[in-house]
Amino acid sequence: MSLGGGALIGASAVLLMATNGRIAGISGLTSRLFARSSDGEARGVSFFFMLGLLLAAPLWLLASGGWPQQWVPSNPLLMALAGLSVGFGATYGNGCTSGHGVCGISRGSARSIVATVTFMATAFVTVFVMRHVLGA
Repeated sequence: MSLGGGALIGASAVLLMATNGRIAGISGLTSRLFARSSDGEARGVSFFFMLGLLLAAPLWLLASGGWPQQWVPSNPLLMALAGLSVGFGATYGNGCTSGHGVCGISRGSARSIVATVTFMATAFVTVFVMRHVLGA
């Protein structure tokens, strides 16, 4: 199932680039969707791309008959801090993990390669600290 999901992500990124010349980075699509100065076509593409992202989980739920039986305990404060950190990183890094990791690397962008290596290294350190230092 993961291979199929990855193939769909790659196909959607290629399709968006081929048909609209736009990168399928979620932070860029979101900012175009809510920007006051965004043109109508860019806003429409962003709207339907984001709608597809939002509808994917409920459609999968209907097609498969239920959610996976996994539970990941979480602390709401840590989840909020993580969300703010991701938003800060996407702003500071001039793009999000999908923009740099999926689209930027495939275009051979040095900035995207550095950004993705930074994202991954930070994730490794965060998981290590959370599991082995804080015991969360």
